[in-house]
Amino acid sequence: MSIPTLQGLQTALSGLLAEQQALDVTGHNIANANTEGYSRQRAVLQTNQAIPIPSISAITGQGAQLGTGVTVETYTRVRNSYLDAQYRTQNSSLSGASTEAEALEQAQGAFNEPSSSGIASQLSAFWTSWNSLADSPNSEAAKEGVVAAGQRLAGALNQLSGQLSTITAQVEAQYTARTSPGGEVADAAKQIAQLNQQIKLAEQARQPPNDLLDRRDLLIDKLSALANVTVTANPDGTDTIAFGDAAKPLVEGSTVNWPQTLSPAAGGQLGALLGLTAPGGPLGGLRSELDAVAANLASSVNALHTTTPFFAGNTAATIAVAVKASEVQSSSTGTPGGNDVALAIAGLRGGATDQAYSGLVENVGSKVQGAKNEQANLQATLTAVAGQRQSVSGVSLDEEMTNLISYQRGYQASARTLTAMDEMLEQLIEHTGRAGL
Repeated sequence: MSIPTLQGLQTALSGLLAEQQALDVTGHNIANANTEGYSRQRAVLQTNQAIPIPSISAITGQGAQLGTGVTVETYTRVRNSYLDAQYRTQNSSLSGASTEAEALEQAQGAFNEPSSSGIASQLSAFWTSWNSLADSPNSEAAKEGVVAAGQRLAGALNQLSGQLSTITAQVEAQYTARTSPGGEVADAAKQIAQLNQQIKLAEQARQPPNDLLDRRDLLIDKLSALANVTVTANPDGTDTIAFGDAAKPLVEGSTVNWPQTLSPAAGGQLGALLGLTAPGGPLGGLRSELDAVAANLASSVNALHTTTPFFAGNTAATIAVAVKASEVQSSSTGTPGGNDVALAIAGLRGGATDQAYSGLVENVGSKVQGAKNEQANLQATLTAVAGQRQSVSGVSLDEEMTNLISYQRGYQASARTLTAMDEMLEQLIEHTGRAGL
């Protein structure tokens, strides 16, 4: 019995084992077709090292190399690092835009314009009450109407200021919750650091940890929604993660550097949350503009109502009616029936206060629309990048079924080869045995 004959059995066996392992990988892909973050894997087949035969021809003396079958060199995952980086960049931008749009929509809802209970309506009713007083300057009911209208207007300003303050507090609370020692950032960073250590050990053992790599990439994807991330791959298999504009990397090997200070330039949801409440930011700007409306209202009315200030306070949160009905001034001379003050205050309708508030409402609407437009554009871009990434790394069941059939046929062919070898050896042994008798 020659060595090549025995090697034929080993060659057929190598085909069986390789096709079986390729089938296992295909089954793993199919099982994880709907697993979030899973990357398609494939078995990389490679020919075994050949057996050199120094001389195979008795005539020429020429040798050869006898093939010894196939082996699975490694299991790789199909991934494109460039698309990963693109996806994370767009994900950060979209998350920031969505966060800003959501907060601004809440602010727009607080203004509740146009409506019968909005400040614009309350301003109109306030000017109208002074017109009524001008028509009946000695009427106590008219004076009570002025005070009541002023109180409703001041109350609406107080309420709106409070709602904007509440939205600001909620934004600050969201940032604190996500960046606290037990928040999302710290949790994801700890998991990535643990995976870094596990991946490092697997790489040292020359066992590519594809599923662990997928889990780490998924965590990095989720981190990218919170702030900009930059990933640096290290030779030992670990990743160094730069996060936002933090001074130190968030994750270095198995070390986590958190908490750290971020700024609005961090990007993502956290950058947007910081930007919303920063001095001069969207929410702070709206509150400042509303305070300017309240200050203008108080100063313009008080400048005409000279016997005593009609309004106290000069911010939206503090403005209040400071007079009783009996103290309401309708005339600058005190002459019975005089109405010059009432007419002058009624004449403020459509003036600086109304214009300032109208401009504020338009500003809110413009900010919301701009944020929504940016959100829609970024969503379209992210969807396109995600589609490209899915086409590379995602599992196609049609493709896997084709591979399944291919590997199955290869397995069957290797099995048939093994059977043929077995039958040949059986015949050889049987005939050799009879010849010996």
